[in-house]
Amino acid sequence: MQHVRFLNDIRPPYDLTYDDVFMVPSRSAVGSRQGVDLSSPDGSGTTIPLVVANMTAIAGRRMAETVARRGGLTVLPQDIPIEVVAEVVSWVKGRPLVLDTPIVLAPTQTVADALALLPKRAHNAGVVVDEKHRPLGVVTDADLTGVDRFTQLSEVMSKDLLLLDAGIDPREAFHRLDGANRRYAPAVDAEGRLAGILTRRGALRATLYTPATDAEGRLRIAAAVGINGDVAGKAGQLLAAGVDTLVVDTAHGHQESMLAAVRAVRALDPRVPVVAGNIVAADGVRDLIEAGADIVKVGVGPGAMCTTRMMTGVGRPQFSAVLECAAEARKHGKHVWADGGVRHPRDVAMALAAGASNVMIGSWFAGTYESPGDLQQAPDGRLYKESFGMASARAVRNRTSEESAYDRARKALFEEGISTSRMFLDPERPGVEDLIDSIVAGVRSSCTYAGADSLAEFAEKAIVGIQSAAGYAEGKPLHASWT
Repeated sequence: MQHVRFLNDIRPPYDLTYDDVFMVPSRSAVGSRQGVDLSSPDGSGTTIPLVVANMTAIAGRRMAETVARRGGLTVLPQDIPIEVVAEVVSWVKGRPLVLDTPIVLAPTQTVADALALLPKRAHNAGVVVDEKHRPLGVVTDADLTGVDRFTQLSEVMSKDLLLLDAGIDPREAFHRLDGANRRYAPAVDAEGRLAGILTRRGALRATLYTPATDAEGRLRIAAAVGINGDVAGKAGQLLAAGVDTLVVDTAHGHQESMLAAVRAVRALDPRVPVVAGNIVAADGVRDLIEAGADIVKVGVGPGAMCTTRMMTGVGRPQFSAVLECAAEARKHGKHVWADGGVRHPRDVAMALAAGASNVMIGSWFAGTYESPGDLQQAPDGRLYKESFGMASARAVRNRTSEESAYDRARKALFEEGISTSRMFLDPERPGVEDLIDSIVAGVRSSCTYAGADSLAEFAEKAIVGIQSAAGYAEGKPLHASWT
């Protein structure tokens, strides 16, 4: 089967990053980008080709819920205790497919309590409820500005409520919110109890995205397991907890310990896809698939928090790595995920053109309301969250907390990765859904330029060329006049 072609059949003798390539438009019969099917064929159940990387500073319950509602998948990190993973999985699977989870407050709580909680959600609104969980009012930043921090919420909340039915059609909800000139409204069940919250933009998105759901119609979530210790035992616990995809993860995926770990997981006969990585070459793909992997994770060193290439010289430019690994996986009827190196929507499109069935994103999503970290403010007033690499000293400390002091100290000598980095929230796109909108819009347009109405067809029809650094720079927009 023909897959991505190089313009004029010019394929350079060196490896390529996403920045090194561009796509040439082709004759297209695709009438609308909204008609492009972005669901993945790899069994992960994603309806948009985005996976949130298993990084502690990024992948938590809020991220998992929000991304799955829009069709993506979040992988919980391997250093989270199994009882916490089980609780998170159960919580995410109990979330509604349309309504967002509200910030719930009591009327006796204070302005200080609300200010601490509002940044946890992109809708930035708290619902004040009575003892029977019925909405009494709502509070936003505007209600809390210039108010004594010890003031009770009953004194500052807005009591002029528009209540929606929990089962309302998203299109009708949008029209009701728009007609009332409301940005959001609480939704209640038949007994009048708070069931969720819906924003005008959330209602609109619910008509444009298809949630990633399991066979029972619940939101999907994945989890990772490392390659040390009782791999089969931990994987079995994750499967029992109800994860929808199992990721066997380590920095160097083409090693005997990884192959043994994948075999151990496959011996459990899991009914969910098994992902393994990371690797960057065809022989790694072949060995992991033979060991039992359904999907192979590709990428060594392209991540924003990763120092592997600078520390060790090991890695490979990501476009070429994905291209080669995807071609090998296709021979076996399997798939690859492109992990790392994406900083713009175009990079996601190039990874998919190279043959990836999903694209993993880490640091790009760290600077959003939904990532687990606390929102902080820089001296210049900009909001940010802290991110860190999973091979950094900070992550190693978390992962080895139960080991002896000697073993922890020994491993700390050899960490790689950045232990702290400020990921600033984009004022125009502060929520992960805002970033998803941007990425999906770009990928859909890329497909229409290639004349493709699905991801599989995109990888077949895309034509890419090689560009210089000046060629890449030429494609960047100017945010101010050049004169």
